[in-house]
Amino acid sequence: MPKISTYKELQVCQIAMESAMRIFELTKTFPVEERYSMVDQIRRSSRSVCANIAEAWRKRRYRAHFISKLSDAESEAEETRVWLEFADRCGYLKKPEVEDLDAQYNNIVGKIVRMRSTPNDWTIP
Repeated sequence: MPKISTYKELQVCQIAMESAMRIFELTKTFPVEERYSMVDQIRRSSRSVCANIAEAWRKRRYRAHFISKLSDAESEAEETRVWLEFADRCGYLKKPEVEDLDAQYNNIVGKIVRMRSTPNDWTIP
């Protein structure tokens, strides 16, 4: 495993950041009545994935805290998938956009789960 010195170098964080920014752009087209409900929620959860990964990285001296923050990141990624499904069912996004983003978040969840299941590879002794 290559030496990683910052959370920004983690592939999972890079994918999460790109996905959150894509959601930000796509939600600009949502109806005004969704601005304070669905738009705020999906933007918050997608951004929170990145923030929780960053927090986990800083807390990697403490195995339990590291795992806890990764668990939070996983939960936020899954919440984002739920909001994507709502956006799809409401017709706010095109099916290919939803499918692509859902696949990205599925990938993100998988990477987080792998990190969480091997904390000794990531934590500082």
